[in-house]
Amino acid sequence: MSDITPLIPRQPAPSLTVPLAGGGKFDLAAENPELFTLVVFYRGLHCPQCRKQITELEAKLPEFEKRGVSVVAISPDIAERAERTKPEWGLKNLRIGYGLDLHTARAFGLWISTSRGKTSAGIEETSMFNEPGIFLIKPDRTLYCASVQTMPFARPHFADLLNAIDFVAEKNYPARGEVVNLPAQAAE
Repeated sequence: MSDITPLIPRQPAPSLTVPLAGGGKFDLAAENPELFTLVVFYRGLHCPQCRKQITELEAKLPEFEKRGVSVVAISPDIAERAERTKPEWGLKNLRIGYGLDLHTARAFGLWISTSRGKTSAGIEETSMFNEPGIFLIKPDRTLYCASVQTMPFARPHFADLLNAIDFVAEKNYPARGEVVNLPAQAAE
């Protein structure tokens, strides 16, 4: 039986606290962004697709901050791997959280995979890890939107997300996808 329960927009996001590479911690409850907290869950140091995505996020970080969005990238990696991620991926400003508990990952609706050995980057996968997900959380800690993948490919581009944030802010666009119980004739 699956223990995956999708998060519902406009409802509270799960608690999320992880240590940060370089020191300190990220605690979603302590974030105080003007507009959103962007939480990017990635697979870990072993993943070349994650490296591409997270380095893109580092490059776009000033654009998110200019819009009032606080940003963190989080994986289930151990401290040593998280500390390697920053210099090996050229990350100077992005907060890198590590030690994500897979039960917390599951509470966010993330898919979990098992190791298949070394990746094309030549790094051993951890025994179990989450697949990627991107979440915008409002300052009141409710979910605004999410994108969750079952594999490392076909992730949203951050330029598109920045354009969406501009539209949302300008139009005061509400979170969507909040319907849980469908009426009997929902397709009509």
